[in-house]
Amino acid sequence: MKLNLSFPSGRTEHYPPGTPVAEIFEHSEFTPDKTRPVVAALANGALVSLTYRVEVNSSVEAVPLDSRLGANVYRRSLCFLLTIAARQLFPDRRLIIGHSLGRGYFYYFEGHASVPAEEIDLLTGKMREIVSEGYPILRKVISYPEAVRYFEENNQRDTVLLLKNRNDQKIAVFACGGYMDLAHAPLVPNTNLLDVFDIISYPPGFLLRYPPWNHPQQLAEFRENPVLFSIYREYKDWGKILNVQCVGHLNDLINARRVRQFIQVAEALHDKKIALIADKICERRDEVKLVLIAGPSSSGKTTFTKKLAIQLQVLGRNPFPISLDDYFLPREQTPLDEEGNYDFESLWAIDVKLLNDDLLRLTGGEEIHLPRFDFHTGQRTRAPKPQALPDRALILLEGIHGLNDELTPAIPREQKYKIYVSALTQLNLDDHNRISTTDNRLLRRIVRDSQFRGHSASETLRMWESVRRGENRNIFPFQNTADSAFNSALDYELSVLKVYAEPLLKSVKPAQEGFHEVLQLHSFLENFAPIPPSWVPEYSILREFIGESAFKY
Repeated sequence: MKLNLSFPSGRTEHYPPGTPVAEIFEHSEFTPDKTRPVVAALANGALVSLTYRVEVNSSVEAVPLDSRLGANVYRRSLCFLLTIAARQLFPDRRLIIGHSLGRGYFYYFEGHASVPAEEIDLLTGKMREIVSEGYPILRKVISYPEAVRYFEENNQRDTVLLLKNRNDQKIAVFACGGYMDLAHAPLVPNTNLLDVFDIISYPPGFLLRYPPWNHPQQLAEFRENPVLFSIYREYKDWGKILNVQCVGHLNDLINARRVRQFIQVAEALHDKKIALIADKICERRDEVKLVLIAGPSSSGKTTFTKKLAIQLQVLGRNPFPISLDDYFLPREQTPLDEEGNYDFESLWAIDVKLLNDDLLRLTGGEEIHLPRFDFHTGQRTRAPKPQALPDRALILLEGIHGLNDELTPAIPREQKYKIYVSALTQLNLDDHNRISTTDNRLLRRIVRDSQFRGHSASETLRMWESVRRGENRNIFPFQNTADSAFNSALDYELSVLKVYAEPLLKSVKPAQEGFHEVLQLHSFLENFAPIPPSWVPEYSILREFIGESAFKY
């Protein structure tokens, strides 16, 4: 008996059960382009390695290197390659992955204050040697006891902790050159595909740099991002204070029934940071008239703004919030994106002139009728009652364009205080596998959209790529103009989001768009022990996404 395999071109072919997808793609008629190497595949909507063996009738699609999915496979594989090189060169050290930074990943050696240039040269040379040798990267399954024993013997303590929360009979791993690591997601089939990378010093560690997804054959120019790096360093230090730096540590707290105190401390650290930002604003009380708060989707900007307003009141200021959403242009004047849809994330979807006129009149002591935008009709009206700024007022303006000075060109820079908000988790799955900030925000959005907007997980996933394009265009380029940055991630939140997200993810079926992402998120959440949502404080930023907040939205 042969299986029916269908391809994006509409063509159907027949293959024996158990045929690896790599063998299928060896046929030139199915290879997208000889110059675009295939690094993985989509089989019935699931992202799989090229060693995956097809067992049922399937739709099969090649994932080339120069695609977003292919780029993610490449980056994970580079991390795997670096870990092998470090293990061979420095077998007694723990190499730990940090955060992403400037198309690269920050790494450091535990207990080492720096990585000398000669050691970076050794790592680079060893990686290139492994690439030139062309070692196969094989996905296989081993027994649970065998996996625990291997990771214990190889000093991968965080990986052992991660396995404590699982009871799978078989554990999927990737193996190469005598080294194994958990198989969280597909890798490239051979090290010879990993020839574009660089390692540069970045004290106290180094950056493993990778190419952009749409130009996989060359590295882009490196750009510093001191704002993001300072956030990560600060929150990594907090992780040391809390003694929770990986998911296994968090699970231990949950299983030992000691996580409620951890939650309280995590929330207190949030409040302390917001209070410090309020202090910095008030240090410039004689000049700052406008506080601008911006960040990507699901970063918790709205709750942050409300909590900041409270801290400013403690310091004797009168916060005057203005919603940027109320300054949308009438629907018929909204610009269109490249697909012909309304581009609500464009700066030019905002009535910039009206906003600046209102800000100037308010700061000049005048009364104005603030606008109100009706999202059902797509039209704007004015509030019937005029308002003026109270004594000791400070205008708070929250929206995605807040860091872009083109939003408020009439306000002098010294009168503005900019704050960047994002959810930048410092937790790792284990030493070599990080938690994606984007995945964290996507889970927040899936839960929030279901709770408050009536959107299914499938609908949220369908919009997500467009949302991310808008962020790349309108938010991330302006990060480094911020006067302060706030990390809205809570180290315990994914254990809470898991309770809401898992049933939502299960509602997405294999034929629906984004199914491969659903599988990845679901597999990712399996690593977390759950936390009851009732344990989340009512003023927490997390309540913006799961509901029952003490704040009104």
